[in-house]
Amino acid sequence: MGEDLFWAIRGGGGASFGVILSWKINLVRVPAKVTVFKVDRTLEEGATDIFYQWQQVSTELDKELFIRAMPQVANGSVEGLFLGQSGALISMMNKRFPKLGLQQSDCIEMRWIESTLFWFDLPNGTSIDVLLNRPRGAQSFYKNKSDYVNHIVPKEALERIWKMMIKAEPMWMQWNPIGGRMSEIPDTATPFPHRAGYLFKLQYSINWSEEGTEATDRYISLIREMHDAMAPYVTKFPREAFQNYRDLDIGSSPSNRTNFEEAKEYGLKYFKGNFLRLVKVKGMVDPDNFFKHEQSIPPRWA
Repeated sequence: MGEDLFWAIRGGGGASFGVILSWKINLVRVPAKVTVFKVDRTLEEGATDIFYQWQQVSTELDKELFIRAMPQVANGSVEGLFLGQSGALISMMNKRFPKLGLQQSDCIEMRWIESTLFWFDLPNGTSIDVLLNRPRGAQSFYKNKSDYVNHIVPKEALERIWKMMIKAEPMWMQWNPIGGRMSEIPDTATPFPHRAGYLFKLQYSINWSEEGTEATDRYISLIREMHDAMAPYVTKFPREAFQNYRDLDIGSSPSNRTNFEEAKEYGLKYFKGNFLRLVKVKGMVDPDNFFKHEQSIPPRWA
């Protein structure tokens, strides 16, 4: 397919370039046992201090550890996966992240394949056969938005965020750290540019089950208000976003064409300087713009 096209489809939105039928991936070795944990804390139990320290350490911890923060209205959660046993994890956390207060009782050791069930919030001990026949939940609607954070959010701002979340309930957030192996890869190695120098990716999400435009407008308004309120604490010029959370609020092109100037509105937020290389590749492999959608990559002339 050529080096340029192979570069583009690995993070540049494959649907802009064709129909991808299969992938070949390289697996990495994992230990026989991994450790998962989830710690819930209320504001009275020090959630603000925990989330503040999480920002300071999450990108600098052992590369074998993924540790996510989840602020919610009633409490905050910190959950993670460590490629190792619980003893080594607790020792490291007590030294580097003491505010969390991780205990042995918070940790569960299991095989890596079993840890995939943990991320689905399935009970410990659930058979991995469920992965072959995943239960379908009730029909619901949702809206996602995203941000990137490259400076620590101060404690007083965290206090304001908790108050804003009460107003925006039932919206929730996930804070996923950018560090470890991700920050070692150059920001031009793939179209995904959000690497060294970033602290975390912020996901906003809201779900609802009521049908009708009135309910839809109400819930989407809540998540937009929260997104607007977070503007002082996230990246600027452009305010960056994660391409996998398709968000037409940040810009779009009509579905029957893809205009370059319109596409820059969302393209630079998703891909920064890599957007222009994606445009070049698009012009090489699909100059007639056959593969397009509301946020696709345009050929230069479009």
